Amino acid sequence: MTRQVIQTSKGAPPLGAYSQGWRAGDLVYVTGTGPIGRDGTVVGGTVAEQTDVVINNIEAILEAAGASLKDVIKANVYLADATTFPEFNAVYARRFSQPYPARTTVGVDMRQVPGMRVEIEVVAYVGESDQKL
Repeated sequence: MTRQVIQTSKGAPPLGAYSQGWRAGDLVYVTGTGPIGRDGTVVGGTVAEQTDVVINNIEAILEAAGASLKDVIKANVYLADATTFPEFNAVYARRFSQPYPARTTVGVDMRQVPGMRVEIEVVAYVGESDQKL
């Protein structure tokens, strides 16, 4: 299986010791991505605003790997405040299309990045054409 690191200046720069993403065979793994602007600061005040920024960053990383949001098969979502789920979900439902990716959403402590309210990591499949199951 071939492996390739994914890096792009169009997405959020890493704030720690991690890569933006990896392609391994037919799968693209996008790191936990926050609402981080190109200057490395948190963008947006509300969960809705931040979710849009996060998905824009994910989109840029996927694009660098030759993929798109339509290729995402799994998403893990982390919310600083689980009660903001409806606000997050409204943006997520608008940005992703049906059939939606499998998803897990949990509430977590995000004090490591002050002001960050949402983080999303995804896996995309970029192999053979879609087949109905």
